[in-house]
Amino acid sequence: MSAIATLIAFDGAAIPVSHSLLAVAVSKDKDTIMASWREALGTVPVFSQVRCQATFKELPSGVVRLALRTEVPVMESISGQNASGYTAAPQVAFTDTLETVAFFSKRSTQVSRRLARQLHVNILNGVAISVTPILNGPAPEMFDYNVMPT
Repeated sequence: MSAIATLIAFDGAAIPVSHSLLAVAVSKDKDTIMASWREALGTVPVFSQVRCQATFKELPSGVVRLALRTEVPVMESISGQNASGYTAAPQVAFTDTLETVAFFSKRSTQVSRRLARQLHVNILNGVAISVTPILNGPAPEMFDYNVMPT
């Protein structure tokens, strides 16, 4: 498994923009491992930056629960000063969140997990033709190999 590294992904804008999410932390608590990433834009407050979190947990039944969560805060639109010259501080209006959760038996194999993950990703992307599966990176390694960044 690769060490926890920067995640780079394009958004879905008409003219795609690349977002780099830096590793923030990796923590372990009993049977749960969690890794976190966050964008580091100097012009945007920390609380309003894109975030990603990966969680690996072994359930009491022995099934492994893997989750990848992405949060995209949306800022309020500030249109300048009021009559008294006051400009409001930046504030998050709402946060759009997407989470993919997988449950894998200890008997599952790398091949069966990769097949399930790739089908899921292709369905989300609306892919109707076969594509070469992505074999490395934090999410593929987490889901296919049942391992977390260290």
